[in-house]
Amino acid sequence: MSTHRITQAIRIRADQTPEKEHSSPVFLTSSFCYDDAEQMRAVFADEKEGNIYTRFSNPTVQEFTDRLVALEGAEDGFATASGMSAVVASFLTFLKKGDHLLACNAIFGSTHTVITKYLPKYGIDYTYVNTSDLASWEAAIRPNTKMLFLETPTNPGLDIVDLAAAGAFCRNHNILFNVDNCFATPIGQTPIEYGADLVVHSATKWIDGQGRVLGGAILGKKDLIHEVYLFCRSTGPSLSPFNAWVLSRSLETLDVRMERHSSNALYIAKALENNPQIASLRYPFLPSHPQFDIAQRQMRNGGGIVCFDLKGGLQAGRNFLDSLKLLSLTANLGDTRSIASHPASTTHAKLTDEERAAVGITPGLIRISVGLEHRDDILKDLLQAI
Repeated sequence: MSTHRITQAIRIRADQTPEKEHSSPVFLTSSFCYDDAEQMRAVFADEKEGNIYTRFSNPTVQEFTDRLVALEGAEDGFATASGMSAVVASFLTFLKKGDHLLACNAIFGSTHTVITKYLPKYGIDYTYVNTSDLASWEAAIRPNTKMLFLETPTNPGLDIVDLAAAGAFCRNHNILFNVDNCFATPIGQTPIEYGADLVVHSATKWIDGQGRVLGGAILGKKDLIHEVYLFCRSTGPSLSPFNAWVLSRSLETLDVRMERHSSNALYIAKALENNPQIASLRYPFLPSHPQFDIAQRQMRNGGGIVCFDLKGGLQAGRNFLDSLKLLSLTANLGDTRSIASHPASTTHAKLTDEERAAVGITPGLIRISVGLEHRDDILKDLLQAI
């Protein structure tokens, strides 16, 4: 197993400003001044390094980006205002009218909306493929296919996609390999090791970890990220310096937080797996998970999400949520506080019944983002609600 995370995650003091403040300052400014006209000209002409405008670059945003680049093992990165702005920028930077996108059929609801509703408006076609059926990927390839986009683990069903196989597939067909690494974080896995060209994040989730700010990022090869930068500096999905400062501080605790999130989640999954009120339960590091072997091979931990299907369907799911006393009901995940959600009526409500069924989102499916509370307190609340 790669030691990349071990050697990089300890760099919590990396990329401090030259002044060596104990906590880096936040540069709350929209633009930057120059000593003279020649310096200003040279910076604008890209002949000399320097900041121009915070929509383009900012020292605080750059610190956060550099730290995340180091954790992912990427060459470069660009930070965005939200996870969805990162996803959209990763599409529109590289896809044009007449192009074709392959995407795994189990993805976040808003990403599904972008792919099915908005990309076609720009003449970009798409095909969904089964996460675990590589034969369907081969059958779906077209001469105009330019990118494969996937999540692993998927949201919310926790399917695991074989990153090594996906990377080989993309190299064989000379297409871009784009991975949403939000659920695993760079602590759990680093897709670039398996050939990913681009990695996108919703930093709003585990990276922030406390439900405070929005943020996103695109990491990858330097030449590709330069194109992302050119697209984003013109279209404007830039991350605010204050949010970047919060997220940069959060990266300093990401390793230790994910250790606790994942150990709590595994404990909860084991305790609930055989509960008579649960029809099925998934967690990547349970031997009962259908892609357990792949998860063990490419992930360093199982992550902080547990999902289960309650017997009794929709009404059982609603009763469960209404009975919770400790867990929060909120439209987020990756928080220090445990969160319960019902994907069929919230994050994936815009999918049709058939689309939800195809990716395992049943009426009784519950997604638990396991927090940092004591594991027995979390389990007690789940059991009484069940």
